[in-house]
Formats: sequence, structure tokens, C-alpha cells
Amino acid sequence: MLLEGLETLALLAREKTMGKVASRLYITQSAVSKRISNLEARLGKKLVEPEGRHLRLTPDALALLERIGPSLNELQGQLFDSQHLADSSPLAVACSETILAGYLGPLLNRYLRRDPYLRFSTHHTPVILERVRAGDAALGVCAGEIVHARGLEVVPLLEEEMVLVSPSPPDFGAPLAVVTIDLGNPANRYLEHRLRATGLTPWMQMDSYFAAAELGRAGVAPAVVPLRVARLMGIDAALRHAPPTGSRLTRPVSLVFRPNARKRGRLASLIAVLERHFAKLAR
Repeated sequence: MLLEGLETLALLAREKTMGKVASRLYITQSAVSKRISNLEARLGKKLVEPEGRHLRLTPDALALLERIGPSLNELQGQLFDSQHLADSSPLAVACSETILAGYLGPLLNRYLRRDPYLRFSTHHTPVILERVRAGDAALGVCAGEIVHARGLEVVPLLEEEMVLVSPSPPDFGAPLAVVTIDLGNPANRYLEHRLRATGLTPWMQMDSYFAAAELGRAGVAPAVVPLRVARLMGIDAALRHAPPTGSRLTRPVSLVFRPNARKRGRLASLIAVLERHFAKLAR
């Protein structure tokens, strides 16, 4: 089918290897290769080429995905909406790593006894949005600002307090260079304006808050991290410092799902449980 080939090509663009795509689709590597070959034959164009151990999409393939990517995601999402969700159907939930680690462990330990077919995975927020939009994940729990949420319902759950991790109290009397999360990530861009408005200048940017916090704990530079991350890492209270009075250094936490999710029993139940859980935390 044409749709199968396009879906496989889109996954290959993200995963880079036939093996990873095969694992995602629960098919063999030879079946993945056959799908790509059939699509190439249908279009009369070469779509992939070797690049070391990985595969690289050709310019024709990249141009094709740029044109049809949004429509393909929406179509896949519509197909997911039409699927029957039995009580034993695997149900994927995509989460921010720090939110899953910091907030959801005990809750999931209890909830998985009620619904053992949930499958959780961790991703950056832009990837979570794409997975939910395409129906690859039924729900997403996101950290940071939600942008490009077309076609999704977004429910704010929490404004997470942030702290500066440093062996000594930061001096806010002058501009202060800090270690931050990667501000090039669309979900984190909001933070740069808030930092500069507070007199904090982003210096080194990490791909994870855990790495940033470790640099702060080591005294490289004060690190701006969510309070929950600092606590999760066992960072002593003496090394956790409040930002300047009146600053807006928080991290939004949101739940995202396709619009009809509340009409589907299992999804509606999980959404309600997550909303109640975070409502208690926000008090």
C-alpha cells in the first residue's frame, strides 16, 4: 500500500536504520526494505541511500516528506481515532523524561495494575507532539511551552518551580552566566526571555536538565533546573537557591491528546487520573 510505504519512509527519516523501523512497526527488516523498494518503484525515484551504518534520505525523499508530512500525520491520527481500543490493546503514552521520572513513578505503579497494557516512552516535547498527532501515542505529557499544537487539545497541568543549583548562593547584583537546558528546542525557547529579564545570561546549554544540574553541583556555573529534578538527583537543599524575587522562572507541564480522546473510555480514565494527580501537586 502507498500509505504503508509513506509511513515507513517517514519513520526511516527519524530512526535512520531499517532495524529500528522494523522494531517500531513490529515487522522484519526485509519487510521494511520491501516497502521502501515498492514506494521507489511507484514513484520512479530513489528515496534512500547508504550512509555508513545508517541510511540517508535522498533530496527527492526529503522534498516528498516536506510536502506530505503534515497530511500524513493527520491521516495516521484519523486512523488511530477510528481504531477500536479493547481493554487489552497496547496503548502508548509519550512523556518528557524528567516529568516521568519526577512525578509519575508511584502513580504508574498503581495505575498499571488497573491497565497493564499501557506503554510509556520518553521524548523531547516536539517529538511527543508529532507522535500524538500521528496516533503513535495516545497521550503526551510534555515539559516546556507547547508550540505548533495544531489539531491537538492541550491541558495545562502545572507550572513547575525552578531553582539555581550552585555550591554557593548566586550573586544577582550583576549579570550572571548560567547553565541551562537547550534553548534551541522550541519547547524551551520561552525560557530565554525569562532568564534575560531576570538578569541571567544563558552560557552553556545542555540536552538534559540532569547534565545541567551536575555542572551546577560541581560549581562550573549556577544551573537553572526544575526543583523536582534537583530533588530527584538528591541535590542538597543548601545547593538549591531561589531565583531573584519577582522572576517568572517556571516550567509549564501539559497534557496533550487528540480531540476525541475524552470520548474513548480507557483514554478518558487515564486523562482524568493524570489531571487529578497534577492538581494535587499544584496546591
